[in-house]
Amino acid sequence: MDTELRHRGGETADNAEDITQAVTTETTKEDDVAPKTTAASSHIPPQVDDILPNLDDKKPLIPPQQDTVPEVLKGLPPRWRNWIIRGIWSIIMVAGFLLIIWIGPLGLVALIMLIQLACFREIINIGYAVYKSQDLPWFRTLSWYFLLCANYFFYGESTKDYFGILVHKDLEFLQPLADYHRFISFTLYVLGFCAFVLSLVKQHYLVQFTLFGWTHVTLLIVVTQSHLLVQCIFEGLIWFLLSTSMIICNDIMAYIFGFFFGRTSLIKLSPKKTWEGFIGAFFSTVLYAFAMAYFLAPYQHFVCPANYDDDLKRITMDCEPSSTFIMTEYNIPVIIRAILGLFGIHQSTIWLYPIQIHALALATFASLVSPFGGFFASGFKRAFKIKDFGDVLPGHGGIMDRFDCQYLMASFLHVYLSSFIRTANPAKLLQQVLQLNPDQQLNVFLQFQEHLIKNGLLKA
Repeated sequence: MDTELRHRGGETADNAEDITQAVTTETTKEDDVAPKTTAASSHIPPQVDDILPNLDDKKPLIPPQQDTVPEVLKGLPPRWRNWIIRGIWSIIMVAGFLLIIWIGPLGLVALIMLIQLACFREIINIGYAVYKSQDLPWFRTLSWYFLLCANYFFYGESTKDYFGILVHKDLEFLQPLADYHRFISFTLYVLGFCAFVLSLVKQHYLVQFTLFGWTHVTLLIVVTQSHLLVQCIFEGLIWFLLSTSMIICNDIMAYIFGFFFGRTSLIKLSPKKTWEGFIGAFFSTVLYAFAMAYFLAPYQHFVCPANYDDDLKRITMDCEPSSTFIMTEYNIPVIIRAILGLFGIHQSTIWLYPIQIHALALATFASLVSPFGGFFASGFKRAFKIKDFGDVLPGHGGIMDRFDCQYLMASFLHVYLSSFIRTANPAKLLQQVLQLNPDQQLNVFLQFQEHLIKNGLLKA
């Protein structure tokens, strides 16, 4: 019975008892083998003990999260109790997500910033708890300082690209921050680097350098990926909506298929992930992406890049849709035509939005590769004997528990757009031209006019 429940548990986060049992089992197996002392292990410097957590200790390295289960649900079996809690909070999160989308690109950017801060805090706090660094001088302050530097560098680039004319005309006091953005970013980072070196304490060198690396890896995972996602938002809301909702759909359908049909464990890192949930989620996500792309493609609000309109003094999303969002006739491959012929369907062409084909590629990655971001997070949590990154969202854990797959998807989306979709953005180019002085603008105009005349697009 226990085996059946374990395999049918769906795609839920592992509960604390499962983690403790798994860690205990692994420790027992290792205890059966006599430890071997090698020359290398016998010469480990004593300072290493300061940074290596005691993995032989069966107690969790981090105190478990508080029990947030309402009293009314405590009488239910654990799997159904978790089902209800996850379901309610999933509806709340989706509703909040739709509200943010209605607000527009700036609302989404603000949401991503808040999520980034929460994820950074959860990961850094694990480092502090495990390596007991609360007494290290300035390290907590420096971690958040480096986060500030990273955000200034990445989001400063986006501000220059999309709001350069606003800064140039209406926010002149910010102009130096835009003109010397990269130099200021480098200077800020060097100041933090020097402060870190000055804060080094002889007894804690290894601990401090370990947490220095911990902080920078966290910045790479969290800040860089969130910046790439913001870049995709300004290329058109449809890319953000498709990629994020695919992950949400895959997670929900994997949980449902695993909950009702799960029998075969998928990966040891997360025993409650099942092949049935993984496969069911793949087909569900592909169908969802194909239909969602068809639904969003006709609307300019979703397909047009977000640009700042200097006349209207606001962000607009009006444009002539690119060919990616225009219905196109495609020839059906011979093999598929033959299969359709068996069912009495004789059709040689089909009308589709090109975005629907791109959506299939994105859905494939979201279903087959992005879950490995979740597996990575599961292994990370097991390494430190914790159930979740936090307990902010009942039934879901911490913020990072919900966005571990999203970050991997953000990187793929940015690479995919850069490789197959993105072209020169006229609005962005105009922003850069308008920041030039009058003589430079006139020179650009004359060169452009000469180019159009030579190509017969403009009469002399």
